[in-house]
Amino acid sequence: MTALTHEVHPLFVEPYLRANIAGVISPQQIEYIQNLKMVNNMENLISENLYIFEEPELKSIKDAVQEVLDIYACEVLCIPQKIYVTQSWSLTNRSNVGMHSHSHSNSVLSGSLYYCDLPSPPGSMVFTRHTSYQQLDLPPESSKRNIYNSPINRITPKQNDIILFSSRLTHMVEPNPSDTLRHAIAFNTFVKGKLGNYRDVSELML
Repeated sequence: MTALTHEVHPLFVEPYLRANIAGVISPQQIEYIQNLKMVNNMENLISENLYIFEEPELKSIKDAVQEVLDIYACEVLCIPQKIYVTQSWSLTNRSNVGMHSHSHSNSVLSGSLYYCDLPSPPGSMVFTRHTSYQQLDLPPESSKRNIYNSPINRITPKQNDIILFSSRLTHMVEPNPSDTLRHAIAFNTFVKGKLGNYRDVSELML
């Protein structure tokens, strides 16, 4: 057999950011969120109000989320534009209820905020590498999965965590394995500022 030398390098990396805002969320805010009117949302429950961060009672939480978005824009994306929250909503998963695979339209980053106690185990978010139908599916052996070949990845949330990720990523939430309600806030974002270049006739002011 011919001796070969080879190297494997990452071509792209898909980041996510986890930040903890313990101390920002008050018991009164937790009670306020959990008392929001909820409606059916396929498997789980979703708040009727889909702009909950606009409520004055949640201003300190919105401000903390904005700080985390500013860090992502500056230190991860390294862009001069501002990222801001568009829609925001509360979610509740009852026992044995998760959330189907989906991605978020008309959004740059999406986020989840776990503002109160979580069930044990909490039910992970499962992210899929592929964003479209795979006609040829070649999954690696489960014992040999790594950052290069794994088709999925899991993130297990903790109380007071904010998790930010690209809105284009397909993701789902595992069924809640306990009798305790699983509460979370989800939100979408967009960019504000100048995109493109005046001389390239690609300038867009947002």
